[in-house]
Amino acid sequence: MTPLLLGAGVLDPVGSAARTPVISAFLIFIGLCLLWVFTLASQDERPERLYVADRSLPPLLNGFALAGEHITVLTLFAASGAVALFGYDGLATVVDSVIALGVLLLLARKIRDSGHFTLGGLYSLRASGPEPRAAAAVVTLAITIPLLMVQLRAAGISAALLIGLSSDGAQVVCTVLMGCLVACFAAVADLRGTSFVQVVKVPVALLTLAVVTLLAVRKFSWDPGELLAAAVDRSASPDGYLSPGSWVHTAGLGPLNTISDHIVVILGTAMMPHLILRVAASRTGRSARRSMSVAAGLTGAFFLLLIATGFAAAAVVGAAEIGAVDANGQTAPILLASRVLGHGSTARVVLITAVACVAFLAVLTAVTSVTFAAAVSLTHDVLARAERPLTGTGEVRTLRTAVVAVCAVGLALSVGFHRYPVEFLVTFSLSVAATCVFPALVYSFHWPGFDRRGLLWSVYGGLLVCALLTVLSPTVSGTAYALWPEAHFDWYPFHTPGVVSVPLAFLLGWLGSTRPAGGGRGIRIGRAVARERSEGGNADHGVLHR
Repeated sequence: MTPLLLGAGVLDPVGSAARTPVISAFLIFIGLCLLWVFTLASQDERPERLYVADRSLPPLLNGFALAGEHITVLTLFAASGAVALFGYDGLATVVDSVIALGVLLLLARKIRDSGHFTLGGLYSLRASGPEPRAAAAVVTLAITIPLLMVQLRAAGISAALLIGLSSDGAQVVCTVLMGCLVACFAAVADLRGTSFVQVVKVPVALLTLAVVTLLAVRKFSWDPGELLAAAVDRSASPDGYLSPGSWVHTAGLGPLNTISDHIVVILGTAMMPHLILRVAASRTGRSARRSMSVAAGLTGAFFLLLIATGFAAAAVVGAAEIGAVDANGQTAPILLASRVLGHGSTARVVLITAVACVAFLAVLTAVTSVTFAAAVSLTHDVLARAERPLTGTGEVRTLRTAVVAVCAVGLALSVGFHRYPVEFLVTFSLSVAATCVFPALVYSFHWPGFDRRGLLWSVYGGLLVCALLTVLSPTVSGTAYALWPEAHFDWYPFHTPGVVSVPLAFLLGWLGSTRPAGGGRGIRIGRAVARERSEGGNADHGVLHR
C-alpha cells in the first residue's frame, strides 16, 4: 500500500493558476500547526506525564484521539485508492481495519488494568528481567521503522504532486522537508499535546471527505446509484469490479492467501504499539472500553467516507487515469478534489487546500505517534533500566534524543529507498504486530503458565518467520510489483505470512512454556514477579495502578 513513483511531469492536478494560493494557504496552515504544537508542548520533567498524560485523559477526548490515530496518510490515500481501482478487494481491506477496533476493544480493559503502557511492560507480566523488555524494543522497532519509511515517502510524493512537481528530485526534497517538520513536532510532543491535535484532525478529515464526496454525487444528479454505475463502467475491469479477485497483487493466490491477508490486517492494525500506549492512558479500564467505543463509531464513519470517496474517484476520474499516475491508486483523493469543481473557481482552490491540509495533519500526527511510541519503548524499557538508572530529567532528555534518532533513521531509509517499490514493508510491519504482539498478550492475560521461555520463543520465533516468509514472498521477487521483479526466489506462495506466522507464534509460546523442567516453576514465577515489582517494573514509576 505505498505509492509507486510518479513519472516526471505526468500530472498537475492543481493547475498553474491555483498553485500559488494553494501553496501559500498550505504553508500558513503548516506554520499555525507548528506554533500550536509548540504551545501545547509540556515543560514537565516527569516521564509519566509525557508517556501517558498521568492517566488522566477522559473517555471522549481519548476516543477522538484513538480515532485520529487511524487517520493516517496511508489510510487516507491507500484505502480510497484501493476502492477506486480494485472495488470489492479495496472495500474488504477497509472493513478489516474497522474489525481491528473490535479486537482492540476486547483487550483494552485488560491492557489498562495491567498498569503497563509499553510492550516491554506487558511482556513482563509473566516474564521478568531484561530479556522480555529487550524483545519488546526489537519488536517495536521492527513495526515502527517500516511504517515511518512508507509514511514519509507517501507524504513527500503527495506534497510534490500538490505543488505540481512530480519529478524524483522534487519528491525527495519534499520527503526531507516533511520529515524535518515532523521531527520538530515529535521532538517537543507529549501524549496530551498530540491528543488535542488528533481531536482536531478527526472532524476536519470527516468534513473534507464528506464535502468532496457530496460534490462528486452532485455531478451525477445527486443519485448515488448512478455514481456507482459510473464507477463500475470506468473501472479497469467492469465485470469483476464488485467481485473479489481484482487486486493484481493477490490475484491467483487462492483462498488461503485471502485468509492470511485478513489475519494480518485485523490483528496487525489492532496491536500497534502507539495504540496500546494510548489505550493505557485512559483513567480506568472502564474508561478504556468507553474510549474504544467512541473511536469505533468515529473510525467507522471515516472509513465509510473513504469507501464513498474511492467509488467517487473511480466514477469522476476513472481507473485508467488514476492507475496511470499510481499503480495503487493513492492519488485518487487529490485527483477527485481537483475534478469536482470547475477550474478557476475559488471554491476549487479552497477544496484542494483542505485536502492538502488534511494530508499534512495525517502525516504530522501519525508519524509523531509511531515515533513517540518507539522512543518511549526504547527509553522506558531499555535505557532507563541500564546498570545506572536514569533520573526523571535524564529520562526525558533521553526520550527526546530517541525521538529524533528514530525519526532520522526512518527519514534516511525513506530517502534511500525512494526509487524502489517497498509495498512489502507495510505488510511486514502489520505481520510483525499480528505475530509478535497478539499471541503474547493473549497468553499473558489468560494463561498463568506462560513464562519467559515461552514468551521469547513466541516473539523471536514469530519475528524470524515473518522476516523469512516476507523475503520469500511475491512482494519481494518474481512479480511485476515486487522489489526485485527479475529475481525469482518467491518460494512462499502467499502475499503475507499471517496464516503461518500467527499460529506458529501461539505454538511456540505453548511449547516454550510447557517444556520439561525441574519443579517449582510456579514458585520461580512468583519470585520473579515480586522481584520485578521491587525494581519498579510493575509500577512503571508510580503511575500504573490508579
